[in-house]
Amino acid sequence: MKGNIVVGQSGGPTAVINASVAGVYSAAKKLGVKKVYGMVHGIEGFLEDRLCDLDDYIHGEADVELLKRTPSAFLGSCRFKMPKIEGHEDVYEKVFEIMEKHDIECLFYCGGNDSMDTVKMLSDYAAAHNKPQRFMGVPKTIDNDLPVTDHCPGYGSAAKYIATSIKEIIRDNESFGAKKPTICIVEIMGRNAGWLTAAAALAKGEDCSGVDAIYLPEKTFDMDAFMDKVKHLAETKSSVVIAVSEGVKIADGRYVCEVANENVPVDAFGHKQMSGTAAYLAQQIAAETGLKTRAIEFSTLQRAATHMASLTDINEAFQVGADALKAANDGKTGMMITLDRNGDDPYQCGTSAYDIHAIANVERPVPAEWITEDGCGLNEGYEKYARPLIMGELTPMMVNGLPRHLVRK
Repeated sequence: MKGNIVVGQSGGPTAVINASVAGVYSAAKKLGVKKVYGMVHGIEGFLEDRLCDLDDYIHGEADVELLKRTPSAFLGSCRFKMPKIEGHEDVYEKVFEIMEKHDIECLFYCGGNDSMDTVKMLSDYAAAHNKPQRFMGVPKTIDNDLPVTDHCPGYGSAAKYIATSIKEIIRDNESFGAKKPTICIVEIMGRNAGWLTAAAALAKGEDCSGVDAIYLPEKTFDMDAFMDKVKHLAETKSSVVIAVSEGVKIADGRYVCEVANENVPVDAFGHKQMSGTAAYLAQQIAAETGLKTRAIEFSTLQRAATHMASLTDINEAFQVGADALKAANDGKTGMMITLDRNGDDPYQCGTSAYDIHAIANVERPVPAEWITEDGCGLNEGYEKYARPLIMGELTPMMVNGLPRHLVRK
C-alpha cells in the first residue's frame, strides 16, 4: 500500500471498538503505511476535513494496549446518514476530494448496519466513477445483528456485562426474603433484535437461579400474558427478576415504550430512540397487584464497560481491524470482515472478507429455535453459541484506583 489510510468510527460505541482501530493501526504500521489518519466524529467529521494523525497519540505498544482498554469511540462517533447518490454527487465528490488531498488510498469504517451502508455507497460510487480509492467495513455492534458474520465485535463484552449485572441484581433482590417479592424489571438495549437481552440467560449457573423470564423483540409482547406470568411468579417466589428488551412490541406494532409515550424521538436514520419500557411495566405491575417493583435500565452502561470486557471479544475486535487492512492491501474493496466460527469445543474462529452488499441494511434476529416454546426464555442452543464469546478478561491499567484510558485531545 503506497498511500495513507484513514479509519473512522460510527454509531453507538462498544467496549472494544477501539481495539479494532488498534488492529487497523498496528497492521498498517507493520506494512509500512506512511500515515494512519483518524476521522474525528466519523464520516460527518471527514466531510468537514476533520482528521487526526494517530501517531500523535500512539507512541508504541503500550499505547496500543491502552487503546484496547479504552471504552467508547476514541476518534469520536456520529449518526450521520449519507444521502442517496443520485442528486447528491457533490457530497460523494467531497469524500474523494479529501481523500486525494491527504493521499488516502483506503478508508476503513468501524460500525454496524448503517455504517456498512456508508461503505457500500462509497465503494459503489468509486466503482461507477473509476475512482482508485478502496473502502472496507470493520464490524462493530453490541446488537449482534449484522448478517453473514457469526457474531459481531462488541457483543461478547456487552453480553458479559449484562450477565454479570443480572447475576448481581438477582443476588441483591433475593437478599430480603420478604413474604411478598419485589418485582424487578431490567431493561436491556435491542430495538428489533433481542441478542443483548438474550444474554441475561447466561447469568444462570451453579450459584445463581437465573432470571425468571426473558422477553425479546422477536416475539409479540402480550401484556395480559405478561401480567399473568408476573402474578404466578409472585405467588411462588420470594424474588422475581425479569429481563425485557427495550424493543418489545405489542400486537398492533407499537413498541411498549410508545404505549407510555407516543412522542418517541427518532435519529437521522429514522430509528426511534427508545427508553422507559421497564419503568412502564413496573408501574403497570404496581398498579394492578400492589407489589413493590423496581425498574432498572442498563442504557449506555452495557456498551461502555471496558473493565468488564471479554478478552475473546477484544482479541477478535483487534483481529477484524488488522484483517481489514490486510484485505485492502490485497486490493479488496466494498467488503466487510466477518468472523467465521470453526469449532465450539474448543472454540475456534477465523475471518473472511465478504461482499458488503449482502450485509448493509440487513438485520439478523435471534434464531427462533433458540427461544423457548413459551417465548419467555432461551434454550441451550443460545448458551452454546454465546458462552465462548464472553470468556477471558483483560486487566485494566489502574491509576489511583481507577482504569486509565487513552484520550484524544
